[in-house]
Amino acid sequence: MNDIANPQSRMRAYLQLVATGPELSKSLDRAQAEDGMSMILNGEIDAVRAGIFLIALRMKRESDAENIGILNALMAQLRTQQTASPEILAVADPFNGCLRGMIATPFLPALFAACGLPTYIHGLESVGPKYGITARMVLAAAGKNVDQDLSDGAACLDNAAVGWCYLDQKHYIPRLHDLVELRDAMVKRSCLSTLEVVLRPLFGARATHLLTGFVHKVYPPIYALLAQHCGFDSAMIIRGVEGGCIPSLSQVSRYFAYRNDRDDDGVKLHRLAPRELGIEQNARMVAIPNRFASAMKQTGFGKTRALDAVAAHNLELGRDALANKPGAMRDSLVYGAAIGLAHVGLAASLADGAQRARKAIASGDALARFQAG
Repeated sequence: MNDIANPQSRMRAYLQLVATGPELSKSLDRAQAEDGMSMILNGEIDAVRAGIFLIALRMKRESDAENIGILNALMAQLRTQQTASPEILAVADPFNGCLRGMIATPFLPALFAACGLPTYIHGLESVGPKYGITARMVLAAAGKNVDQDLSDGAACLDNAAVGWCYLDQKHYIPRLHDLVELRDAMVKRSCLSTLEVVLRPLFGARATHLLTGFVHKVYPPIYALLAQHCGFDSAMIIRGVEGGCIPSLSQVSRYFAYRNDRDDDGVKLHRLAPRELGIEQNARMVAIPNRFASAMKQTGFGKTRALDAVAAHNLELGRDALANKPGAMRDSLVYGAAIGLAHVGLAASLADGAQRARKAIASGDALARFQAG
């Protein structure tokens, strides 16, 4: 690690490496990247240099060593808790939310729990650059405790009648959460948008799995590398709508996955075809009604209350889906659950996973667990 004692001087040296243009910029080694991010998290670096550090890394494209170094800095700040449940799942949509459609993921953990897989979803209320609808907004509209600590969250997963919870970033890594204003000032997304979804605040007694999404084709191997480094025993990295965990309901898609106990040859590509699971939809995702178009344009840093009515409508659609009302929301939940259940071995195939998910919804168990959470 650089032996310069003064944090500002060390950061200056790192910026001289990474922020010298498209041809002359050089990558940091793992220790340098970890040191730079640690100083930012500890409040030792002014906002200007902190922003330049993160944007410069993005503009030259972060190396694997830099991503691992920054992830190490985040993991050093991370509060964690083991569950009594042997095997659990973490669901991580993009933390900056969704602007093009309603989200199904706030209701997915209750469905997974009803199918025998304790699950948590994590995130935060709002962050740039999108400031879209988030799980926290929807679950807060439902009156759920979106500010519980890790021990309470673990107790929910271990409760046989519940089996799921939401965890907020400000409670398991508050110093990362404190950077939301800096991230707004940077305008564009940084590596933090990638790294925050692979953090593992809760982990199972035997195994922990990750369900997340991507948009750009370069990201699956990056997410797989980071998830393994963070301790996930397996991961599903889905080509989802808006980078989320749910694939398009109307098109053939794909996902990448690994399981440490099965896949000796690393990350594998899997095909997804919604019609093979009995999903017949013309739209890619659950549409946002036109009456909310104005609200969707008003959202931004400190302005997400504009989405209160949208979140309330999203909640209504999700509850209806868990009550077995047909439509795109129910299909989204069945699709996401099918992938997860087949991947962890609770279903023999994607089609079997979809059937199990539909049974858990039709029985009322998924809705009961959502209400109990």
